Amino acid sequence: MKTNFKIILFCIFSFAFISCDRVTKNIAKEQLMNREPTSYFHDTFRLEYAENTGAALSLGATLPQPYNFILLSVVPMLFLSALFIYALIKIKEFTLIRILSFALVFAGGVGNIIDRVLFDRHVTDFMNFGIQNIRTGIFNVADVCITAGVIGLFFSYQNEKAATDQVNAHSKTI
Repeated sequence: MKTNFKIILFCIFSFAFISCDRVTKNIAKEQLMNREPTSYFHDTFRLEYAENTGAALSLGATLPQPYNFILLSVVPMLFLSALFIYALIKIKEFTLIRILSFALVFAGGVGNIIDRVLFDRHVTDFMNFGIQNIRTGIFNVADVCITAGVIGLFFSYQNEKAATDQVNAHSKTI
């Protein structure tokens, strides 16, 4: 793939994931706010509205201002800016899975920062998985994007390392 096409693909993926996050959060606000949780598949999956001023599992939610804003908005914005620049610099070397994975992480981070900036640090969460009392925290599509992107990057780099190791092992036998 040509570099310009890869950049366009990264942008399209990012825009699509950010849009999906925004749409689902708006639907959650309209359909789930001030209502009892809705349970599916014998309570394995729940839709329940929550607003989170912290990071994952509400970590940092009790930090006073401006520390909460700096730690949960400014630092992630700096990280995402660096990630974006890195992706643009290295994109010519990226495979499709790596482009997709970087776009997922970038879009998920941007999706949650949009909430923090627009809604005074409150991120809309609405999904929960679990069995009986063993449950995940309540999360959103942006969180799923970040998690899927990190897993994709892990496997992408593992595959690259395995391929490099295999080439090195083969060249030693020759």
